[in-house]
Amino acid sequence: MAVRILHCHSTFAPGGKEMRAVRLMNAFGNRAEHVLLSAMPGELGARAGIKKGIKADFPDDAPSLQGKPGPRRYWRLSRYMRGFDLVLTYNWGAFDAVMAAKMFGGAPLIHHEDGFNEDEAEALKTRRNLYRRLGLPGAHRLVVPSERLERIARNAWGQTPARIVRIPNGVPVARFARPPEEGTIPGFARRPGEIVIGTVAGLRRVKNLPRLVRAFAAMGHKEARLVIVGEGPESEGIAAEARARGVAARVLMPGFLAEPARWIGHFDIFALSSDSEQFPISLVEAMAAGLPAVATAVGDVPGIVSDDNRPLIVEAGDEAAFAAALDSLADRDDLRRAIGAANREKAAAQYDERHMIAAYARLYGEAIGRPEAFAAAA
Repeated sequence: MAVRILHCHSTFAPGGKEMRAVRLMNAFGNRAEHVLLSAMPGELGARAGIKKGIKADFPDDAPSLQGKPGPRRYWRLSRYMRGFDLVLTYNWGAFDAVMAAKMFGGAPLIHHEDGFNEDEAEALKTRRNLYRRLGLPGAHRLVVPSERLERIARNAWGQTPARIVRIPNGVPVARFARPPEEGTIPGFARRPGEIVIGTVAGLRRVKNLPRLVRAFAAMGHKEARLVIVGEGPESEGIAAEARARGVAARVLMPGFLAEPARWIGHFDIFALSSDSEQFPISLVEAMAAGLPAVATAVGDVPGIVSDDNRPLIVEAGDEAAFAAALDSLADRDDLRRAIGAANREKAAAQYDERHMIAAYARLYGEAIGRPEAFAAAA
């Protein structure tokens, strides 16, 4: 019998953590049936990644994940959740479902925390920490991808090590080893002699893509091009920064692109300029594609990359160091190849999605008392 799973998301727009949920849904196949709720109902772009044949519904008559906290609203959420075998909640925007389970019970619930937006990039909010302390005891387990979030869960949210499960993000490494396909990045055609610096990110303030534009503009290597793949509210601000720095003609912003394994290999260098990250999937995808990375030293980033790549991880506020690291790679093809090979080797050894899927399959099966329910998923 298929397991009925309710997914409660902060948003289901295309992004690393949402696409991870999609990959798990696809891996579970007909072993599960899914109902998905989003705290931002209009942002459902990630649904395009769900494979044909996967049973996934997006009801418009379910209780809202947004609204004023209160017993009556939580009771309605709890009553709705009782119709499922398993409830999966994702990040702060879905935390009312966790509170509902704590107050009124329901199906086994597993909460996932992936990181923070710009409102908590520098410091956690006391009220949210308190809510997590109150609500998380009602969850079967808390899942985090990074060592930093594991420490936060213990120290700020009061969770015991036994209640926390750390599952690093994984990608289909073998798929990224293939050569990139032509025509997969709209508006892109490689020019003779150019170096392509690329990034993949939601265009949000916490990703600080104007910082990347400024570092790119400061490079001594002027035969470089910057490709920023993603969509979001900061799009015009990033474009304005490129115009202000005189590099707009060398910056391409094609929007969101699915299936990064088909196109990320067009990059020569991967760049990550965020103010806050935990375990960025885009970085692991770039490593699987054999790319060297220049990135800010946030979250688990310094430990994710290979030892060879670590000198290219710079402090977030040091834009001169960021530009210098980009230049050091742009000027040396041999260095790019060597670091990229080391990154690919580490991705294959530690971050293949088979390990991630197997870990989730074990956890979800244990939560519903059916260890075999997803046993063949990986």
